[in-house]
Amino acid sequence: MTRELLVVDSRDTVAVATALRAALTADGPAVFPHEGTPANVPATVEQRVALVVETSGSTSSPKRVALGADAVLASAAAAESALGGPGDWALALPLHYIAGINVVVRAIASDSDFVADEDGFDAARFMASLAGVRYTSLVPAQLARLLELEDIDPLRRLDRILVGGQAMPIPLAARALEVGLNITRTYGSSETSGGCVWDGIPLGNTEARIVDGRIELAGSVLAHGYLDDPARTAAAFVEHDGKRWYRTDDTGHLNDGVLTVTGRVDDVIVSGGVKVSLAEVEAAVRGMPGLAAAVVVAAPHPEWGETTVVVTDVPVLLEEVRDAVGRTLGRAAAPTRVVVVAGIPLLRSGKPDRLSIATIVRQ
Repeated sequence: MTRELLVVDSRDTVAVATALRAALTADGPAVFPHEGTPANVPATVEQRVALVVETSGSTSSPKRVALGADAVLASAAAAESALGGPGDWALALPLHYIAGINVVVRAIASDSDFVADEDGFDAARFMASLAGVRYTSLVPAQLARLLELEDIDPLRRLDRILVGGQAMPIPLAARALEVGLNITRTYGSSETSGGCVWDGIPLGNTEARIVDGRIELAGSVLAHGYLDDPARTAAAFVEHDGKRWYRTDDTGHLNDGVLTVTGRVDDVIVSGGVKVSLAEVEAAVRGMPGLAAAVVVAAPHPEWGETTVVVTDVPVLLEEVRDAVGRTLGRAAAPTRVVVVAGIPLLRSGKPDRLSIATIVRQ
């Protein structure tokens, strides 16, 4: 059986919320929130699909994730349990990304409200909207902007601030804790109905395991797969001992049930015969004063094969970066170039647009 797939402009918050409510109760078509008009959208999807979310494409071509109502609502229920109860939300993220959609779904599922700025995220306007709100969900770049404001008392009054979408720089996390914010770092993706691991602990019936260094996740929050893409679905969703697992593109380790994400499967390069993790180099660079937003990418090198390059909007001497990284990770990891740009290219989600950044470096 099939159902209609309705494309809704993600910039129309009311329209998305209305369509989501109907989709989750099976009273309406499946919904595909999207900014603008997507190409090659099927008129119908399987009856079990309630929501389609296009991935950000920050490191690869976008995928369209097909989610069932049960998975999305299981995510909302697990979040409410971890938060200690329902409450109103402040929406800071675009509604064509799963983290933004989750804010709306949590409000719908708990019969709560959410507040949103139709003109997009503005730090000052967002801060002014927090009266009476208990929760919000941010990406690190948004949190950094909010902490630059003079009055952050509205942030301090929030019961919980979820921060996800990308690794949070250590200096930013330390600053947030120092000023008394109740932050929780989340990990997950569209394929897991959003953040399903909070501060390293899987929520609800979510399970995490490590297979050949790669993080795999199981539980009620998993997507059905990728829309009209059986090959990608078969590669990413696998079954072991009767249980279905999602193979992430992230590396990590488990220690007494606590998951630590260490990088991406595809972010390890070989420089002069030595394996180097781009994520580890980026973490070391971001620990330097003023470089919390820096991005590290790989680039070809005539002698070493590949090397690391730092892209930043804050001028810094290459020798300083090489010394800082070399002391921590060894000489092979030390960047060979620093590229200073007027602004770090970002996706609408607030994540660095790594494809655009890599293009800048190549040019």
